[in-house]
Amino acid sequence: MTRYTLFDSPLGPMRIASNGRAITAIGFPGQKHDIETQPDWQRNDEAAELAAACRQLAEYFAGKRRDFDLPLEAAGSPFQQGVWRALARVGYGRTSTYGALARALHRPAAARAVGAAVGRNPIAIVVPCHRIIGADGSLTGYAGGLGRKTRLLALEGVLLA
Repeated sequence: MTRYTLFDSPLGPMRIASNGRAITAIGFPGQKHDIETQPDWQRNDEAAELAAACRQLAEYFAGKRRDFDLPLEAAGSPFQQGVWRALARVGYGRTSTYGALARALHRPAAARAVGAAVGRNPIAIVVPCHRIIGADGSLTGYAGGLGRKTRLLALEGVLLA
């Protein structure tokens, strides 16, 4: 059974879902590729994994946390899983590009496919898709909106041209 909670972030409400063992989704309700609350989901604000996610997100937004320590189980294809693991290695306050991720995955011609997988990342912030920018240094799409992406990067001290 999927359980969920809502977290009131400085960027707006966030929905956090779990399977009872691990976090399966974190996102902004209404964002592109939103994983919407289903009728059989159970709201549980006290579940240990959900409470831990809320606490760690609060610490992140307060500038007191740079790395997350949460069990994660995002559903996706093997390729998407690989992209999301590569995303998780992009450190706090740093950025990367779709091409660099493709090269790190030994698939240098797959930058567009990497971009599609980044766009489908179901675990926002914790799996830091907001840290991926265009090869020319420009902001590119973000499922939660470019305004949120800009604010997340600014929180991490990333200066954009």
